[in-house]
Amino acid sequence: MKKKLVSVLLCGCMAASLLAGCGGGSDSNEAEPAASEDTAEEETSGGGYHFEVLVKSFQSTYWQACKLGIDGAAEELGVTVNTTGPNAESDIADQVNMLNSAISSKPDGIALAACDTSAVLDSLQDAMDAGVPVVCFGTAVPDAPEGSVKATVATDNLAAGEIAGEHLYEAVKDQIAEAGGPVRIGEVNQDATAADIIDRGMGFINKFKELAEADGYTVAVIGNEKFVSGVENNGAEDSADIIIEVAVPAQTTVELSATEASNIMNKEDTIAMFGSNQVTAEGILTANNNLDVLNSRITAVGFDAGTTLKAAVKDGTFLGAVTQAPVDQGRIAVETLYDVCEGKEVSDTQTDCYWYDAENMEEDDIAPNLYD
Repeated sequence: MKKKLVSVLLCGCMAASLLAGCGGGSDSNEAEPAASEDTAEEETSGGGYHFEVLVKSFQSTYWQACKLGIDGAAEELGVTVNTTGPNAESDIADQVNMLNSAISSKPDGIALAACDTSAVLDSLQDAMDAGVPVVCFGTAVPDAPEGSVKATVATDNLAAGEIAGEHLYEAVKDQIAEAGGPVRIGEVNQDATAADIIDRGMGFINKFKELAEADGYTVAVIGNEKFVSGVENNGAEDSADIIIEVAVPAQTTVELSATEASNIMNKEDTIAMFGSNQVTAEGILTANNNLDVLNSRITAVGFDAGTTLKAAVKDGTFLGAVTQAPVDQGRIAVETLYDVCEGKEVSDTQTDCYWYDAENMEEDDIAPNLYD
């Protein structure tokens, strides 16, 4: 089964005619790098505007795929781009420092994929005060100071999480019916700070809960408080038919994600797992190296792609996963910044996502988004 969220322009999004031009007044295309050499990659494309781009981290190949789109747009538009990111997506303070350095260098614009959407609020105000336009990509910043973010380029992560929840429920509903007692669904989220990850995790929880309740089951969500508090009409753990246990690692690493996954997968009533991004999905696979329970007692779904996860989907260890369109996100983010600098109206853009499994992952509209 395949689901595709068609790219659309979001209704009611920010749109503004930018008459004042771009940047904080720098006349040079040279900018001080916002990070050390091991976390920054610069493309010189031959004149025009200079943009600073901050990804969440190059730890995930998702952001490496984004950079392909960033570089392609830079070359096509004739702009220079300095792409930086912290060592890990949990290195929130490092990214904020990089963002502040980027603002200080007075580029013509900044594209930002925020690790923590609340940690960047002061910096966004500083960017606006300095006359540096910001386009967010990968995740929105819901509480950004008004006018500080010109547009957001991102997946509808709530709907994407729902796709994962729908596919997983369909796969395990007979197992739930035959269980003869409570069952547990595990969810490992990379963090509880970024809007995209929170939306994705809640989308999964709410869709799974909705489908289960429609079949007459009671559902209790336990674990990480950020996700528990987001659930409406949460059931009681001691009387629930289905327990959804949500774990968030202390840092976004495969090893710590594997520890959280193992804690849930070791429980005898666990029948399913969801990893909300590439790192957490790989953490579930790492935990399985010792437990050997996937595709037997436990059914797993993931999110994003990468060589390891793709192989697990292909050989049936994972039921499937949801992938985004990272190359498009990077490309559109740079194109949107360019339009801002050209004084054009810009608006939020929603990029595609797809369910993929062993049967459809080679199809023409899906395969290009399954990056390594």
